[in-house]
Amino acid sequence: MDLLLVLTYTALCIAIFKIFRIPLNKWTVPTAVLGGVVLIGGLIFSMNYNHPFSEASRDYFVTTPIVPTVSGRVVEVKVQGGVKVKKDDVLFVIDPEPFQFKVDSIRAQLKSAKIDQKRALELVRRGAGSQRAADLSTAQADTLQAQLAEAEFNLSETVVRAPTDGYVAQLALRPGMMAVSLPLRPVMVFVHAEDLYFVGWYRQNSLLRLQAGNEAEVALNGLPGQVFSGRVKSVLPALAEGQVQASGNLINPLAAVHPGRIPVLIEITDPDFQQYVGTVPGGAFGQSAIYSEHFHHVAIMRKILLRMSSWVNYLFPFH
Repeated sequence: MDLLLVLTYTALCIAIFKIFRIPLNKWTVPTAVLGGVVLIGGLIFSMNYNHPFSEASRDYFVTTPIVPTVSGRVVEVKVQGGVKVKKDDVLFVIDPEPFQFKVDSIRAQLKSAKIDQKRALELVRRGAGSQRAADLSTAQADTLQAQLAEAEFNLSETVVRAPTDGYVAQLALRPGMMAVSLPLRPVMVFVHAEDLYFVGWYRQNSLLRLQAGNEAEVALNGLPGQVFSGRVKSVLPALAEGQVQASGNLINPLAAVHPGRIPVLIEITDPDFQQYVGTVPGGAFGQSAIYSEHFHHVAIMRKILLRMSSWVNYLFPFH
């Protein structure tokens, strides 16, 4: 964006020199250059401090890796990639036969255990049997009852359902594949049907003026020539470059070389943007600008430059 400002000033100087036929000499050219340094430098300083701009902004969306609770061979895939589904719609089915066999086996054992329990209790009542034998038969029946509940739960988990409204992205699962109950081996990625999160990544010195409620504007690369109004929803208080997790490794000092940027969550409130909801893909890239209440008259220049940057998006090979 600073380059656009320099190019605009250069074009203006050339036009002035041409229109007024100002000679190029050791006085006029340095004056124009010095004037540009002062003017553009002052504008850039005022804008970057009071109305910061981020050339790296993006829509983010939340996904859930689908990992089945039980392992088995996939016999049916009900969902289609990219097609919206409702909560609890069936995504795919794992072969239920081994789990049904387990349920049937435990049910048969439980039936026999209850008969033995009934006999043992009857013998105790008549004084012909020991209380210990009756207690053991009761414990056996209770254990089988719990095992049956677990087996029935596993059987129900062979039908994997959608956690919420949404869709499956890039579906590669096919019948005959093995679905394994391991967190590191999800079989598909589920995208939730919820609002996208537009985040602008701002330099750390922008934090001096950033606060929730500030006016903001967004330009998406996929919608060239258009700028949408919004507001700062929140300034996230953590940078990924500074996070530390418990591990067996010490902090690498080389990782501190990169300063990182502040993630700012922007809510797009422009009514004109509603017509693009559902067509703008998650992960869409763009630029954003935030306008504080300080030196508000300078914000017009930032708005002009943001629109010029949006027009450049028409030139796909060059931007």
